[in-house]
Amino acid sequence: MTLLVTVFAALITTIIWYKSANRSEMKLGTLCLMFWSASLMWLVDAIFEYAELGAEFFTPAVADMLNDFYLGLSVVAFAMIIWLVILLLKDPKGVIRGMLVKKN
Repeated sequence: MTLLVTVFAALITTIIWYKSANRSEMKLGTLCLMFWSASLMWLVDAIFEYAELGAEFFTPAVADMLNDFYLGLSVVAFAMIIWLVILLLKDPKGVIRGMLVKKN
C-alpha cells in the first residue's frame, strides 16, 4: 500500500508538473523527485520483502494493509510539508517579502 500511495502521488504531481506553465517557479520538479524517490524506495522494499516472504507477500492481513496505507499517507504529507517549506523559503512570487516590507 505504501508503494501504491506514493506512486499515485508521484503520477499526479508529474501530470501537474507537465501541464503547469510555472513549474520551475513553484518548485514542482522538487516535489516530483521526492515522490518518485519515495516510490523507488518502497519498490526496493517490496522486492526484498517478497524475496523474504514469498507467496505470503500477496496475502497481507487487513491490519497490515491499513498500517501501510497510513504510512504511505504520512510519507506524502511529510513530502508536502518539506515542499511547502522550500516554497516559502524561495518565495517565488514575493508574497512573504512584500508582507515584510509593508510592516517596516
